[in-house]
Amino acid sequence: MTNISSFCLFFFTLLTILNPISALKSCEFPAIFNFGDSNSDTGGFVASFPPLNSPYGETYFQMPAGRFSDGRLIIDFVAKSLNLSFLSAYLDSLGTNFTVGASFATASSTITLPARIIPGNNGFSPFFFLVQYNQFVQLKARSQLIRKQGGVFARLMPKEEYFHKALYTFDIGQNDLGAGFFGNMSVEEVNASVPNIVNTFLTNVKNIYNLGARSFWIHNTGPIGCLAYVLANFPSAEKDTVGCAKSYNEVAQYFNYELKETVLQLRKVFPSAAFTYVDVYSVKYSLFSEPKKHGFELPLVACCGYGGMYNYSSSAGCGATITVNGTQITVGSCDDPSVRVVWDGIHYTEAANKFVFEQISTGAFSDPPIPLKMACHRTVG
Repeated sequence: MTNISSFCLFFFTLLTILNPISALKSCEFPAIFNFGDSNSDTGGFVASFPPLNSPYGETYFQMPAGRFSDGRLIIDFVAKSLNLSFLSAYLDSLGTNFTVGASFATASSTITLPARIIPGNNGFSPFFFLVQYNQFVQLKARSQLIRKQGGVFARLMPKEEYFHKALYTFDIGQNDLGAGFFGNMSVEEVNASVPNIVNTFLTNVKNIYNLGARSFWIHNTGPIGCLAYVLANFPSAEKDTVGCAKSYNEVAQYFNYELKETVLQLRKVFPSAAFTYVDVYSVKYSLFSEPKKHGFELPLVACCGYGGMYNYSSSAGCGATITVNGTQITVGSCDDPSVRVVWDGIHYTEAANKFVFEQISTGAFSDPPIPLKMACHRTVG
């Protein structure tokens, strides 16, 4: 062996020791199966309930596209980075294509059975996590029957082996906390409900594992106390230095602590699977604490809304037609959503979603610190 060859071998061996991730092979995810709420809903809610109005979707789709944002969501950037098309919503019966997976997420979805269901006052989605799991069971079984039968729909179904090789993504829990806050529970009572919420999450993830899932990418919940719908409805809440409702964020942080403990438990129970815990909270909070550093402004103020210091009112939602001083107006968006963090007081702009994706996809906010494209691996070494 020449000196140059020996040096190269030594160099790459040292690089592998210092950075074990460099030794890992990128995963080949042929599909994504997504479970969640409006943070990753690609059209499930609007397939079941009244559609969104403009200006939803204006930035990327130039029209409402079933997403609670002005454009793409984190899950859309995840799919793109894996060279997959956007995920069709399982509930959408028109023009859907499940060859690269499906999204079972719907806006207002919870992990636990909600006490109030849409269209009831302050209701939540009937498609809570257990229902989403049952929908996945249906898709897994029926898609293979359709493929065997052949015909025009067969090519729109995922291959059988995709269910084992796919990436399974989760972003759910925010509405469980919100259901408590807006259901006249005290902050302490919502905090006390967290273990049951997380245990329910654990049960459903175990069931999904038992159906063949092996690669899990699990987002924690974001800083709910920084969102206008909490700030406007609970104005007396103590604020932190950023202006976020401190105690509400502390509940979210406690949920995240319990969720991370649950992920650690899952790793022990299922050592053959890869469970990646993703700290979305920290990235999202940085948008509120250091907006200028990241190219944003007015982080607490909704881009699309009307009324008050946060440009938000539950009676004047984004895209709604309201009467102001005897004149009907449509609640529109701000001049430049690309520099805004919060879209409609509850959800994030495409620009914020893109920023969050770029941070979390590297593995810098993951446990273990594995990049998205290597999330089929259990450890970095």
